[in-house]
Amino acid sequence: MARRYDSRTTTFSPEGRLYQVEYAMEAINLAGSTIGILAEDGVILAGEKKTTSKLLDQSKQHEKLFQLDTSMFCAVAGITSDANILINKLRLTAQQHVYTFSESMPVEELVTSICDYKQGYTQFGGLRPFGVSFLVAGYDAAHGFQLYHTDPSGNFSGWKSYAIGINNNTAMQALRQDWKPGMKVQEALELAAKVLVKTMDTAAPTAERLEFGIVQRTPEGQIKFRMLKDTEINKLMAEAAPKEGEACTDA
Repeated sequence: MARRYDSRTTTFSPEGRLYQVEYAMEAINLAGSTIGILAEDGVILAGEKKTTSKLLDQSKQHEKLFQLDTSMFCAVAGITSDANILINKLRLTAQQHVYTFSESMPVEELVTSICDYKQGYTQFGGLRPFGVSFLVAGYDAAHGFQLYHTDPSGNFSGWKSYAIGINNNTAMQALRQDWKPGMKVQEALELAAKVLVKTMDTAAPTAERLEFGIVQRTPEGQIKFRMLKDTEINKLMAEAAPKEGEACTDA
């Protein structure tokens, strides 16, 4: 039955489903693990890179985390080429708002704008949905630190912690157990590292395969975005890795 209705995004099946949109969502589950965690004094995103090589120039390429504005960034899961188009649109929209109103764009307003754009690609013939999901993290004066998830259908939702990509069910279960209100950024980083250890297919993940980013309030009261250095990531992952005794107990 599905085969009769899955060739176009504009044709509903008798069950009321749009199969091409659902297939786009399935593409997200093949991407590397991507985690977002909201803390009291910041918000963090972390992602597993699938393309790793010592010959790759990391200064010119990012696979998972991208800065959108001085106080916003996003993590992607899905088709990277699709993500590049949407990231450029997000950056342009954010800067147009700054140019027009002389202030940073509210996080939810930016997320809404990109979701409206994504939804349009599910409604018109001759187009295919974008095969990418975002975790958007940022800060604005109205609502403080925020974390949003978007999917290929154009839906979005706000979260306190969320995971997309491969093994996302395992990650979400761990986040439900260990996330708690009032967490500080350092606790959120430790939780993200712990979850990534569980979801990645290597026993000892290192900075070569990971990206971590934070938007947080500095001691001076400013909101700043920064990427974690390799040394910081390696330290987090080493501390999160299960010790021999713990591994035996879990087994």
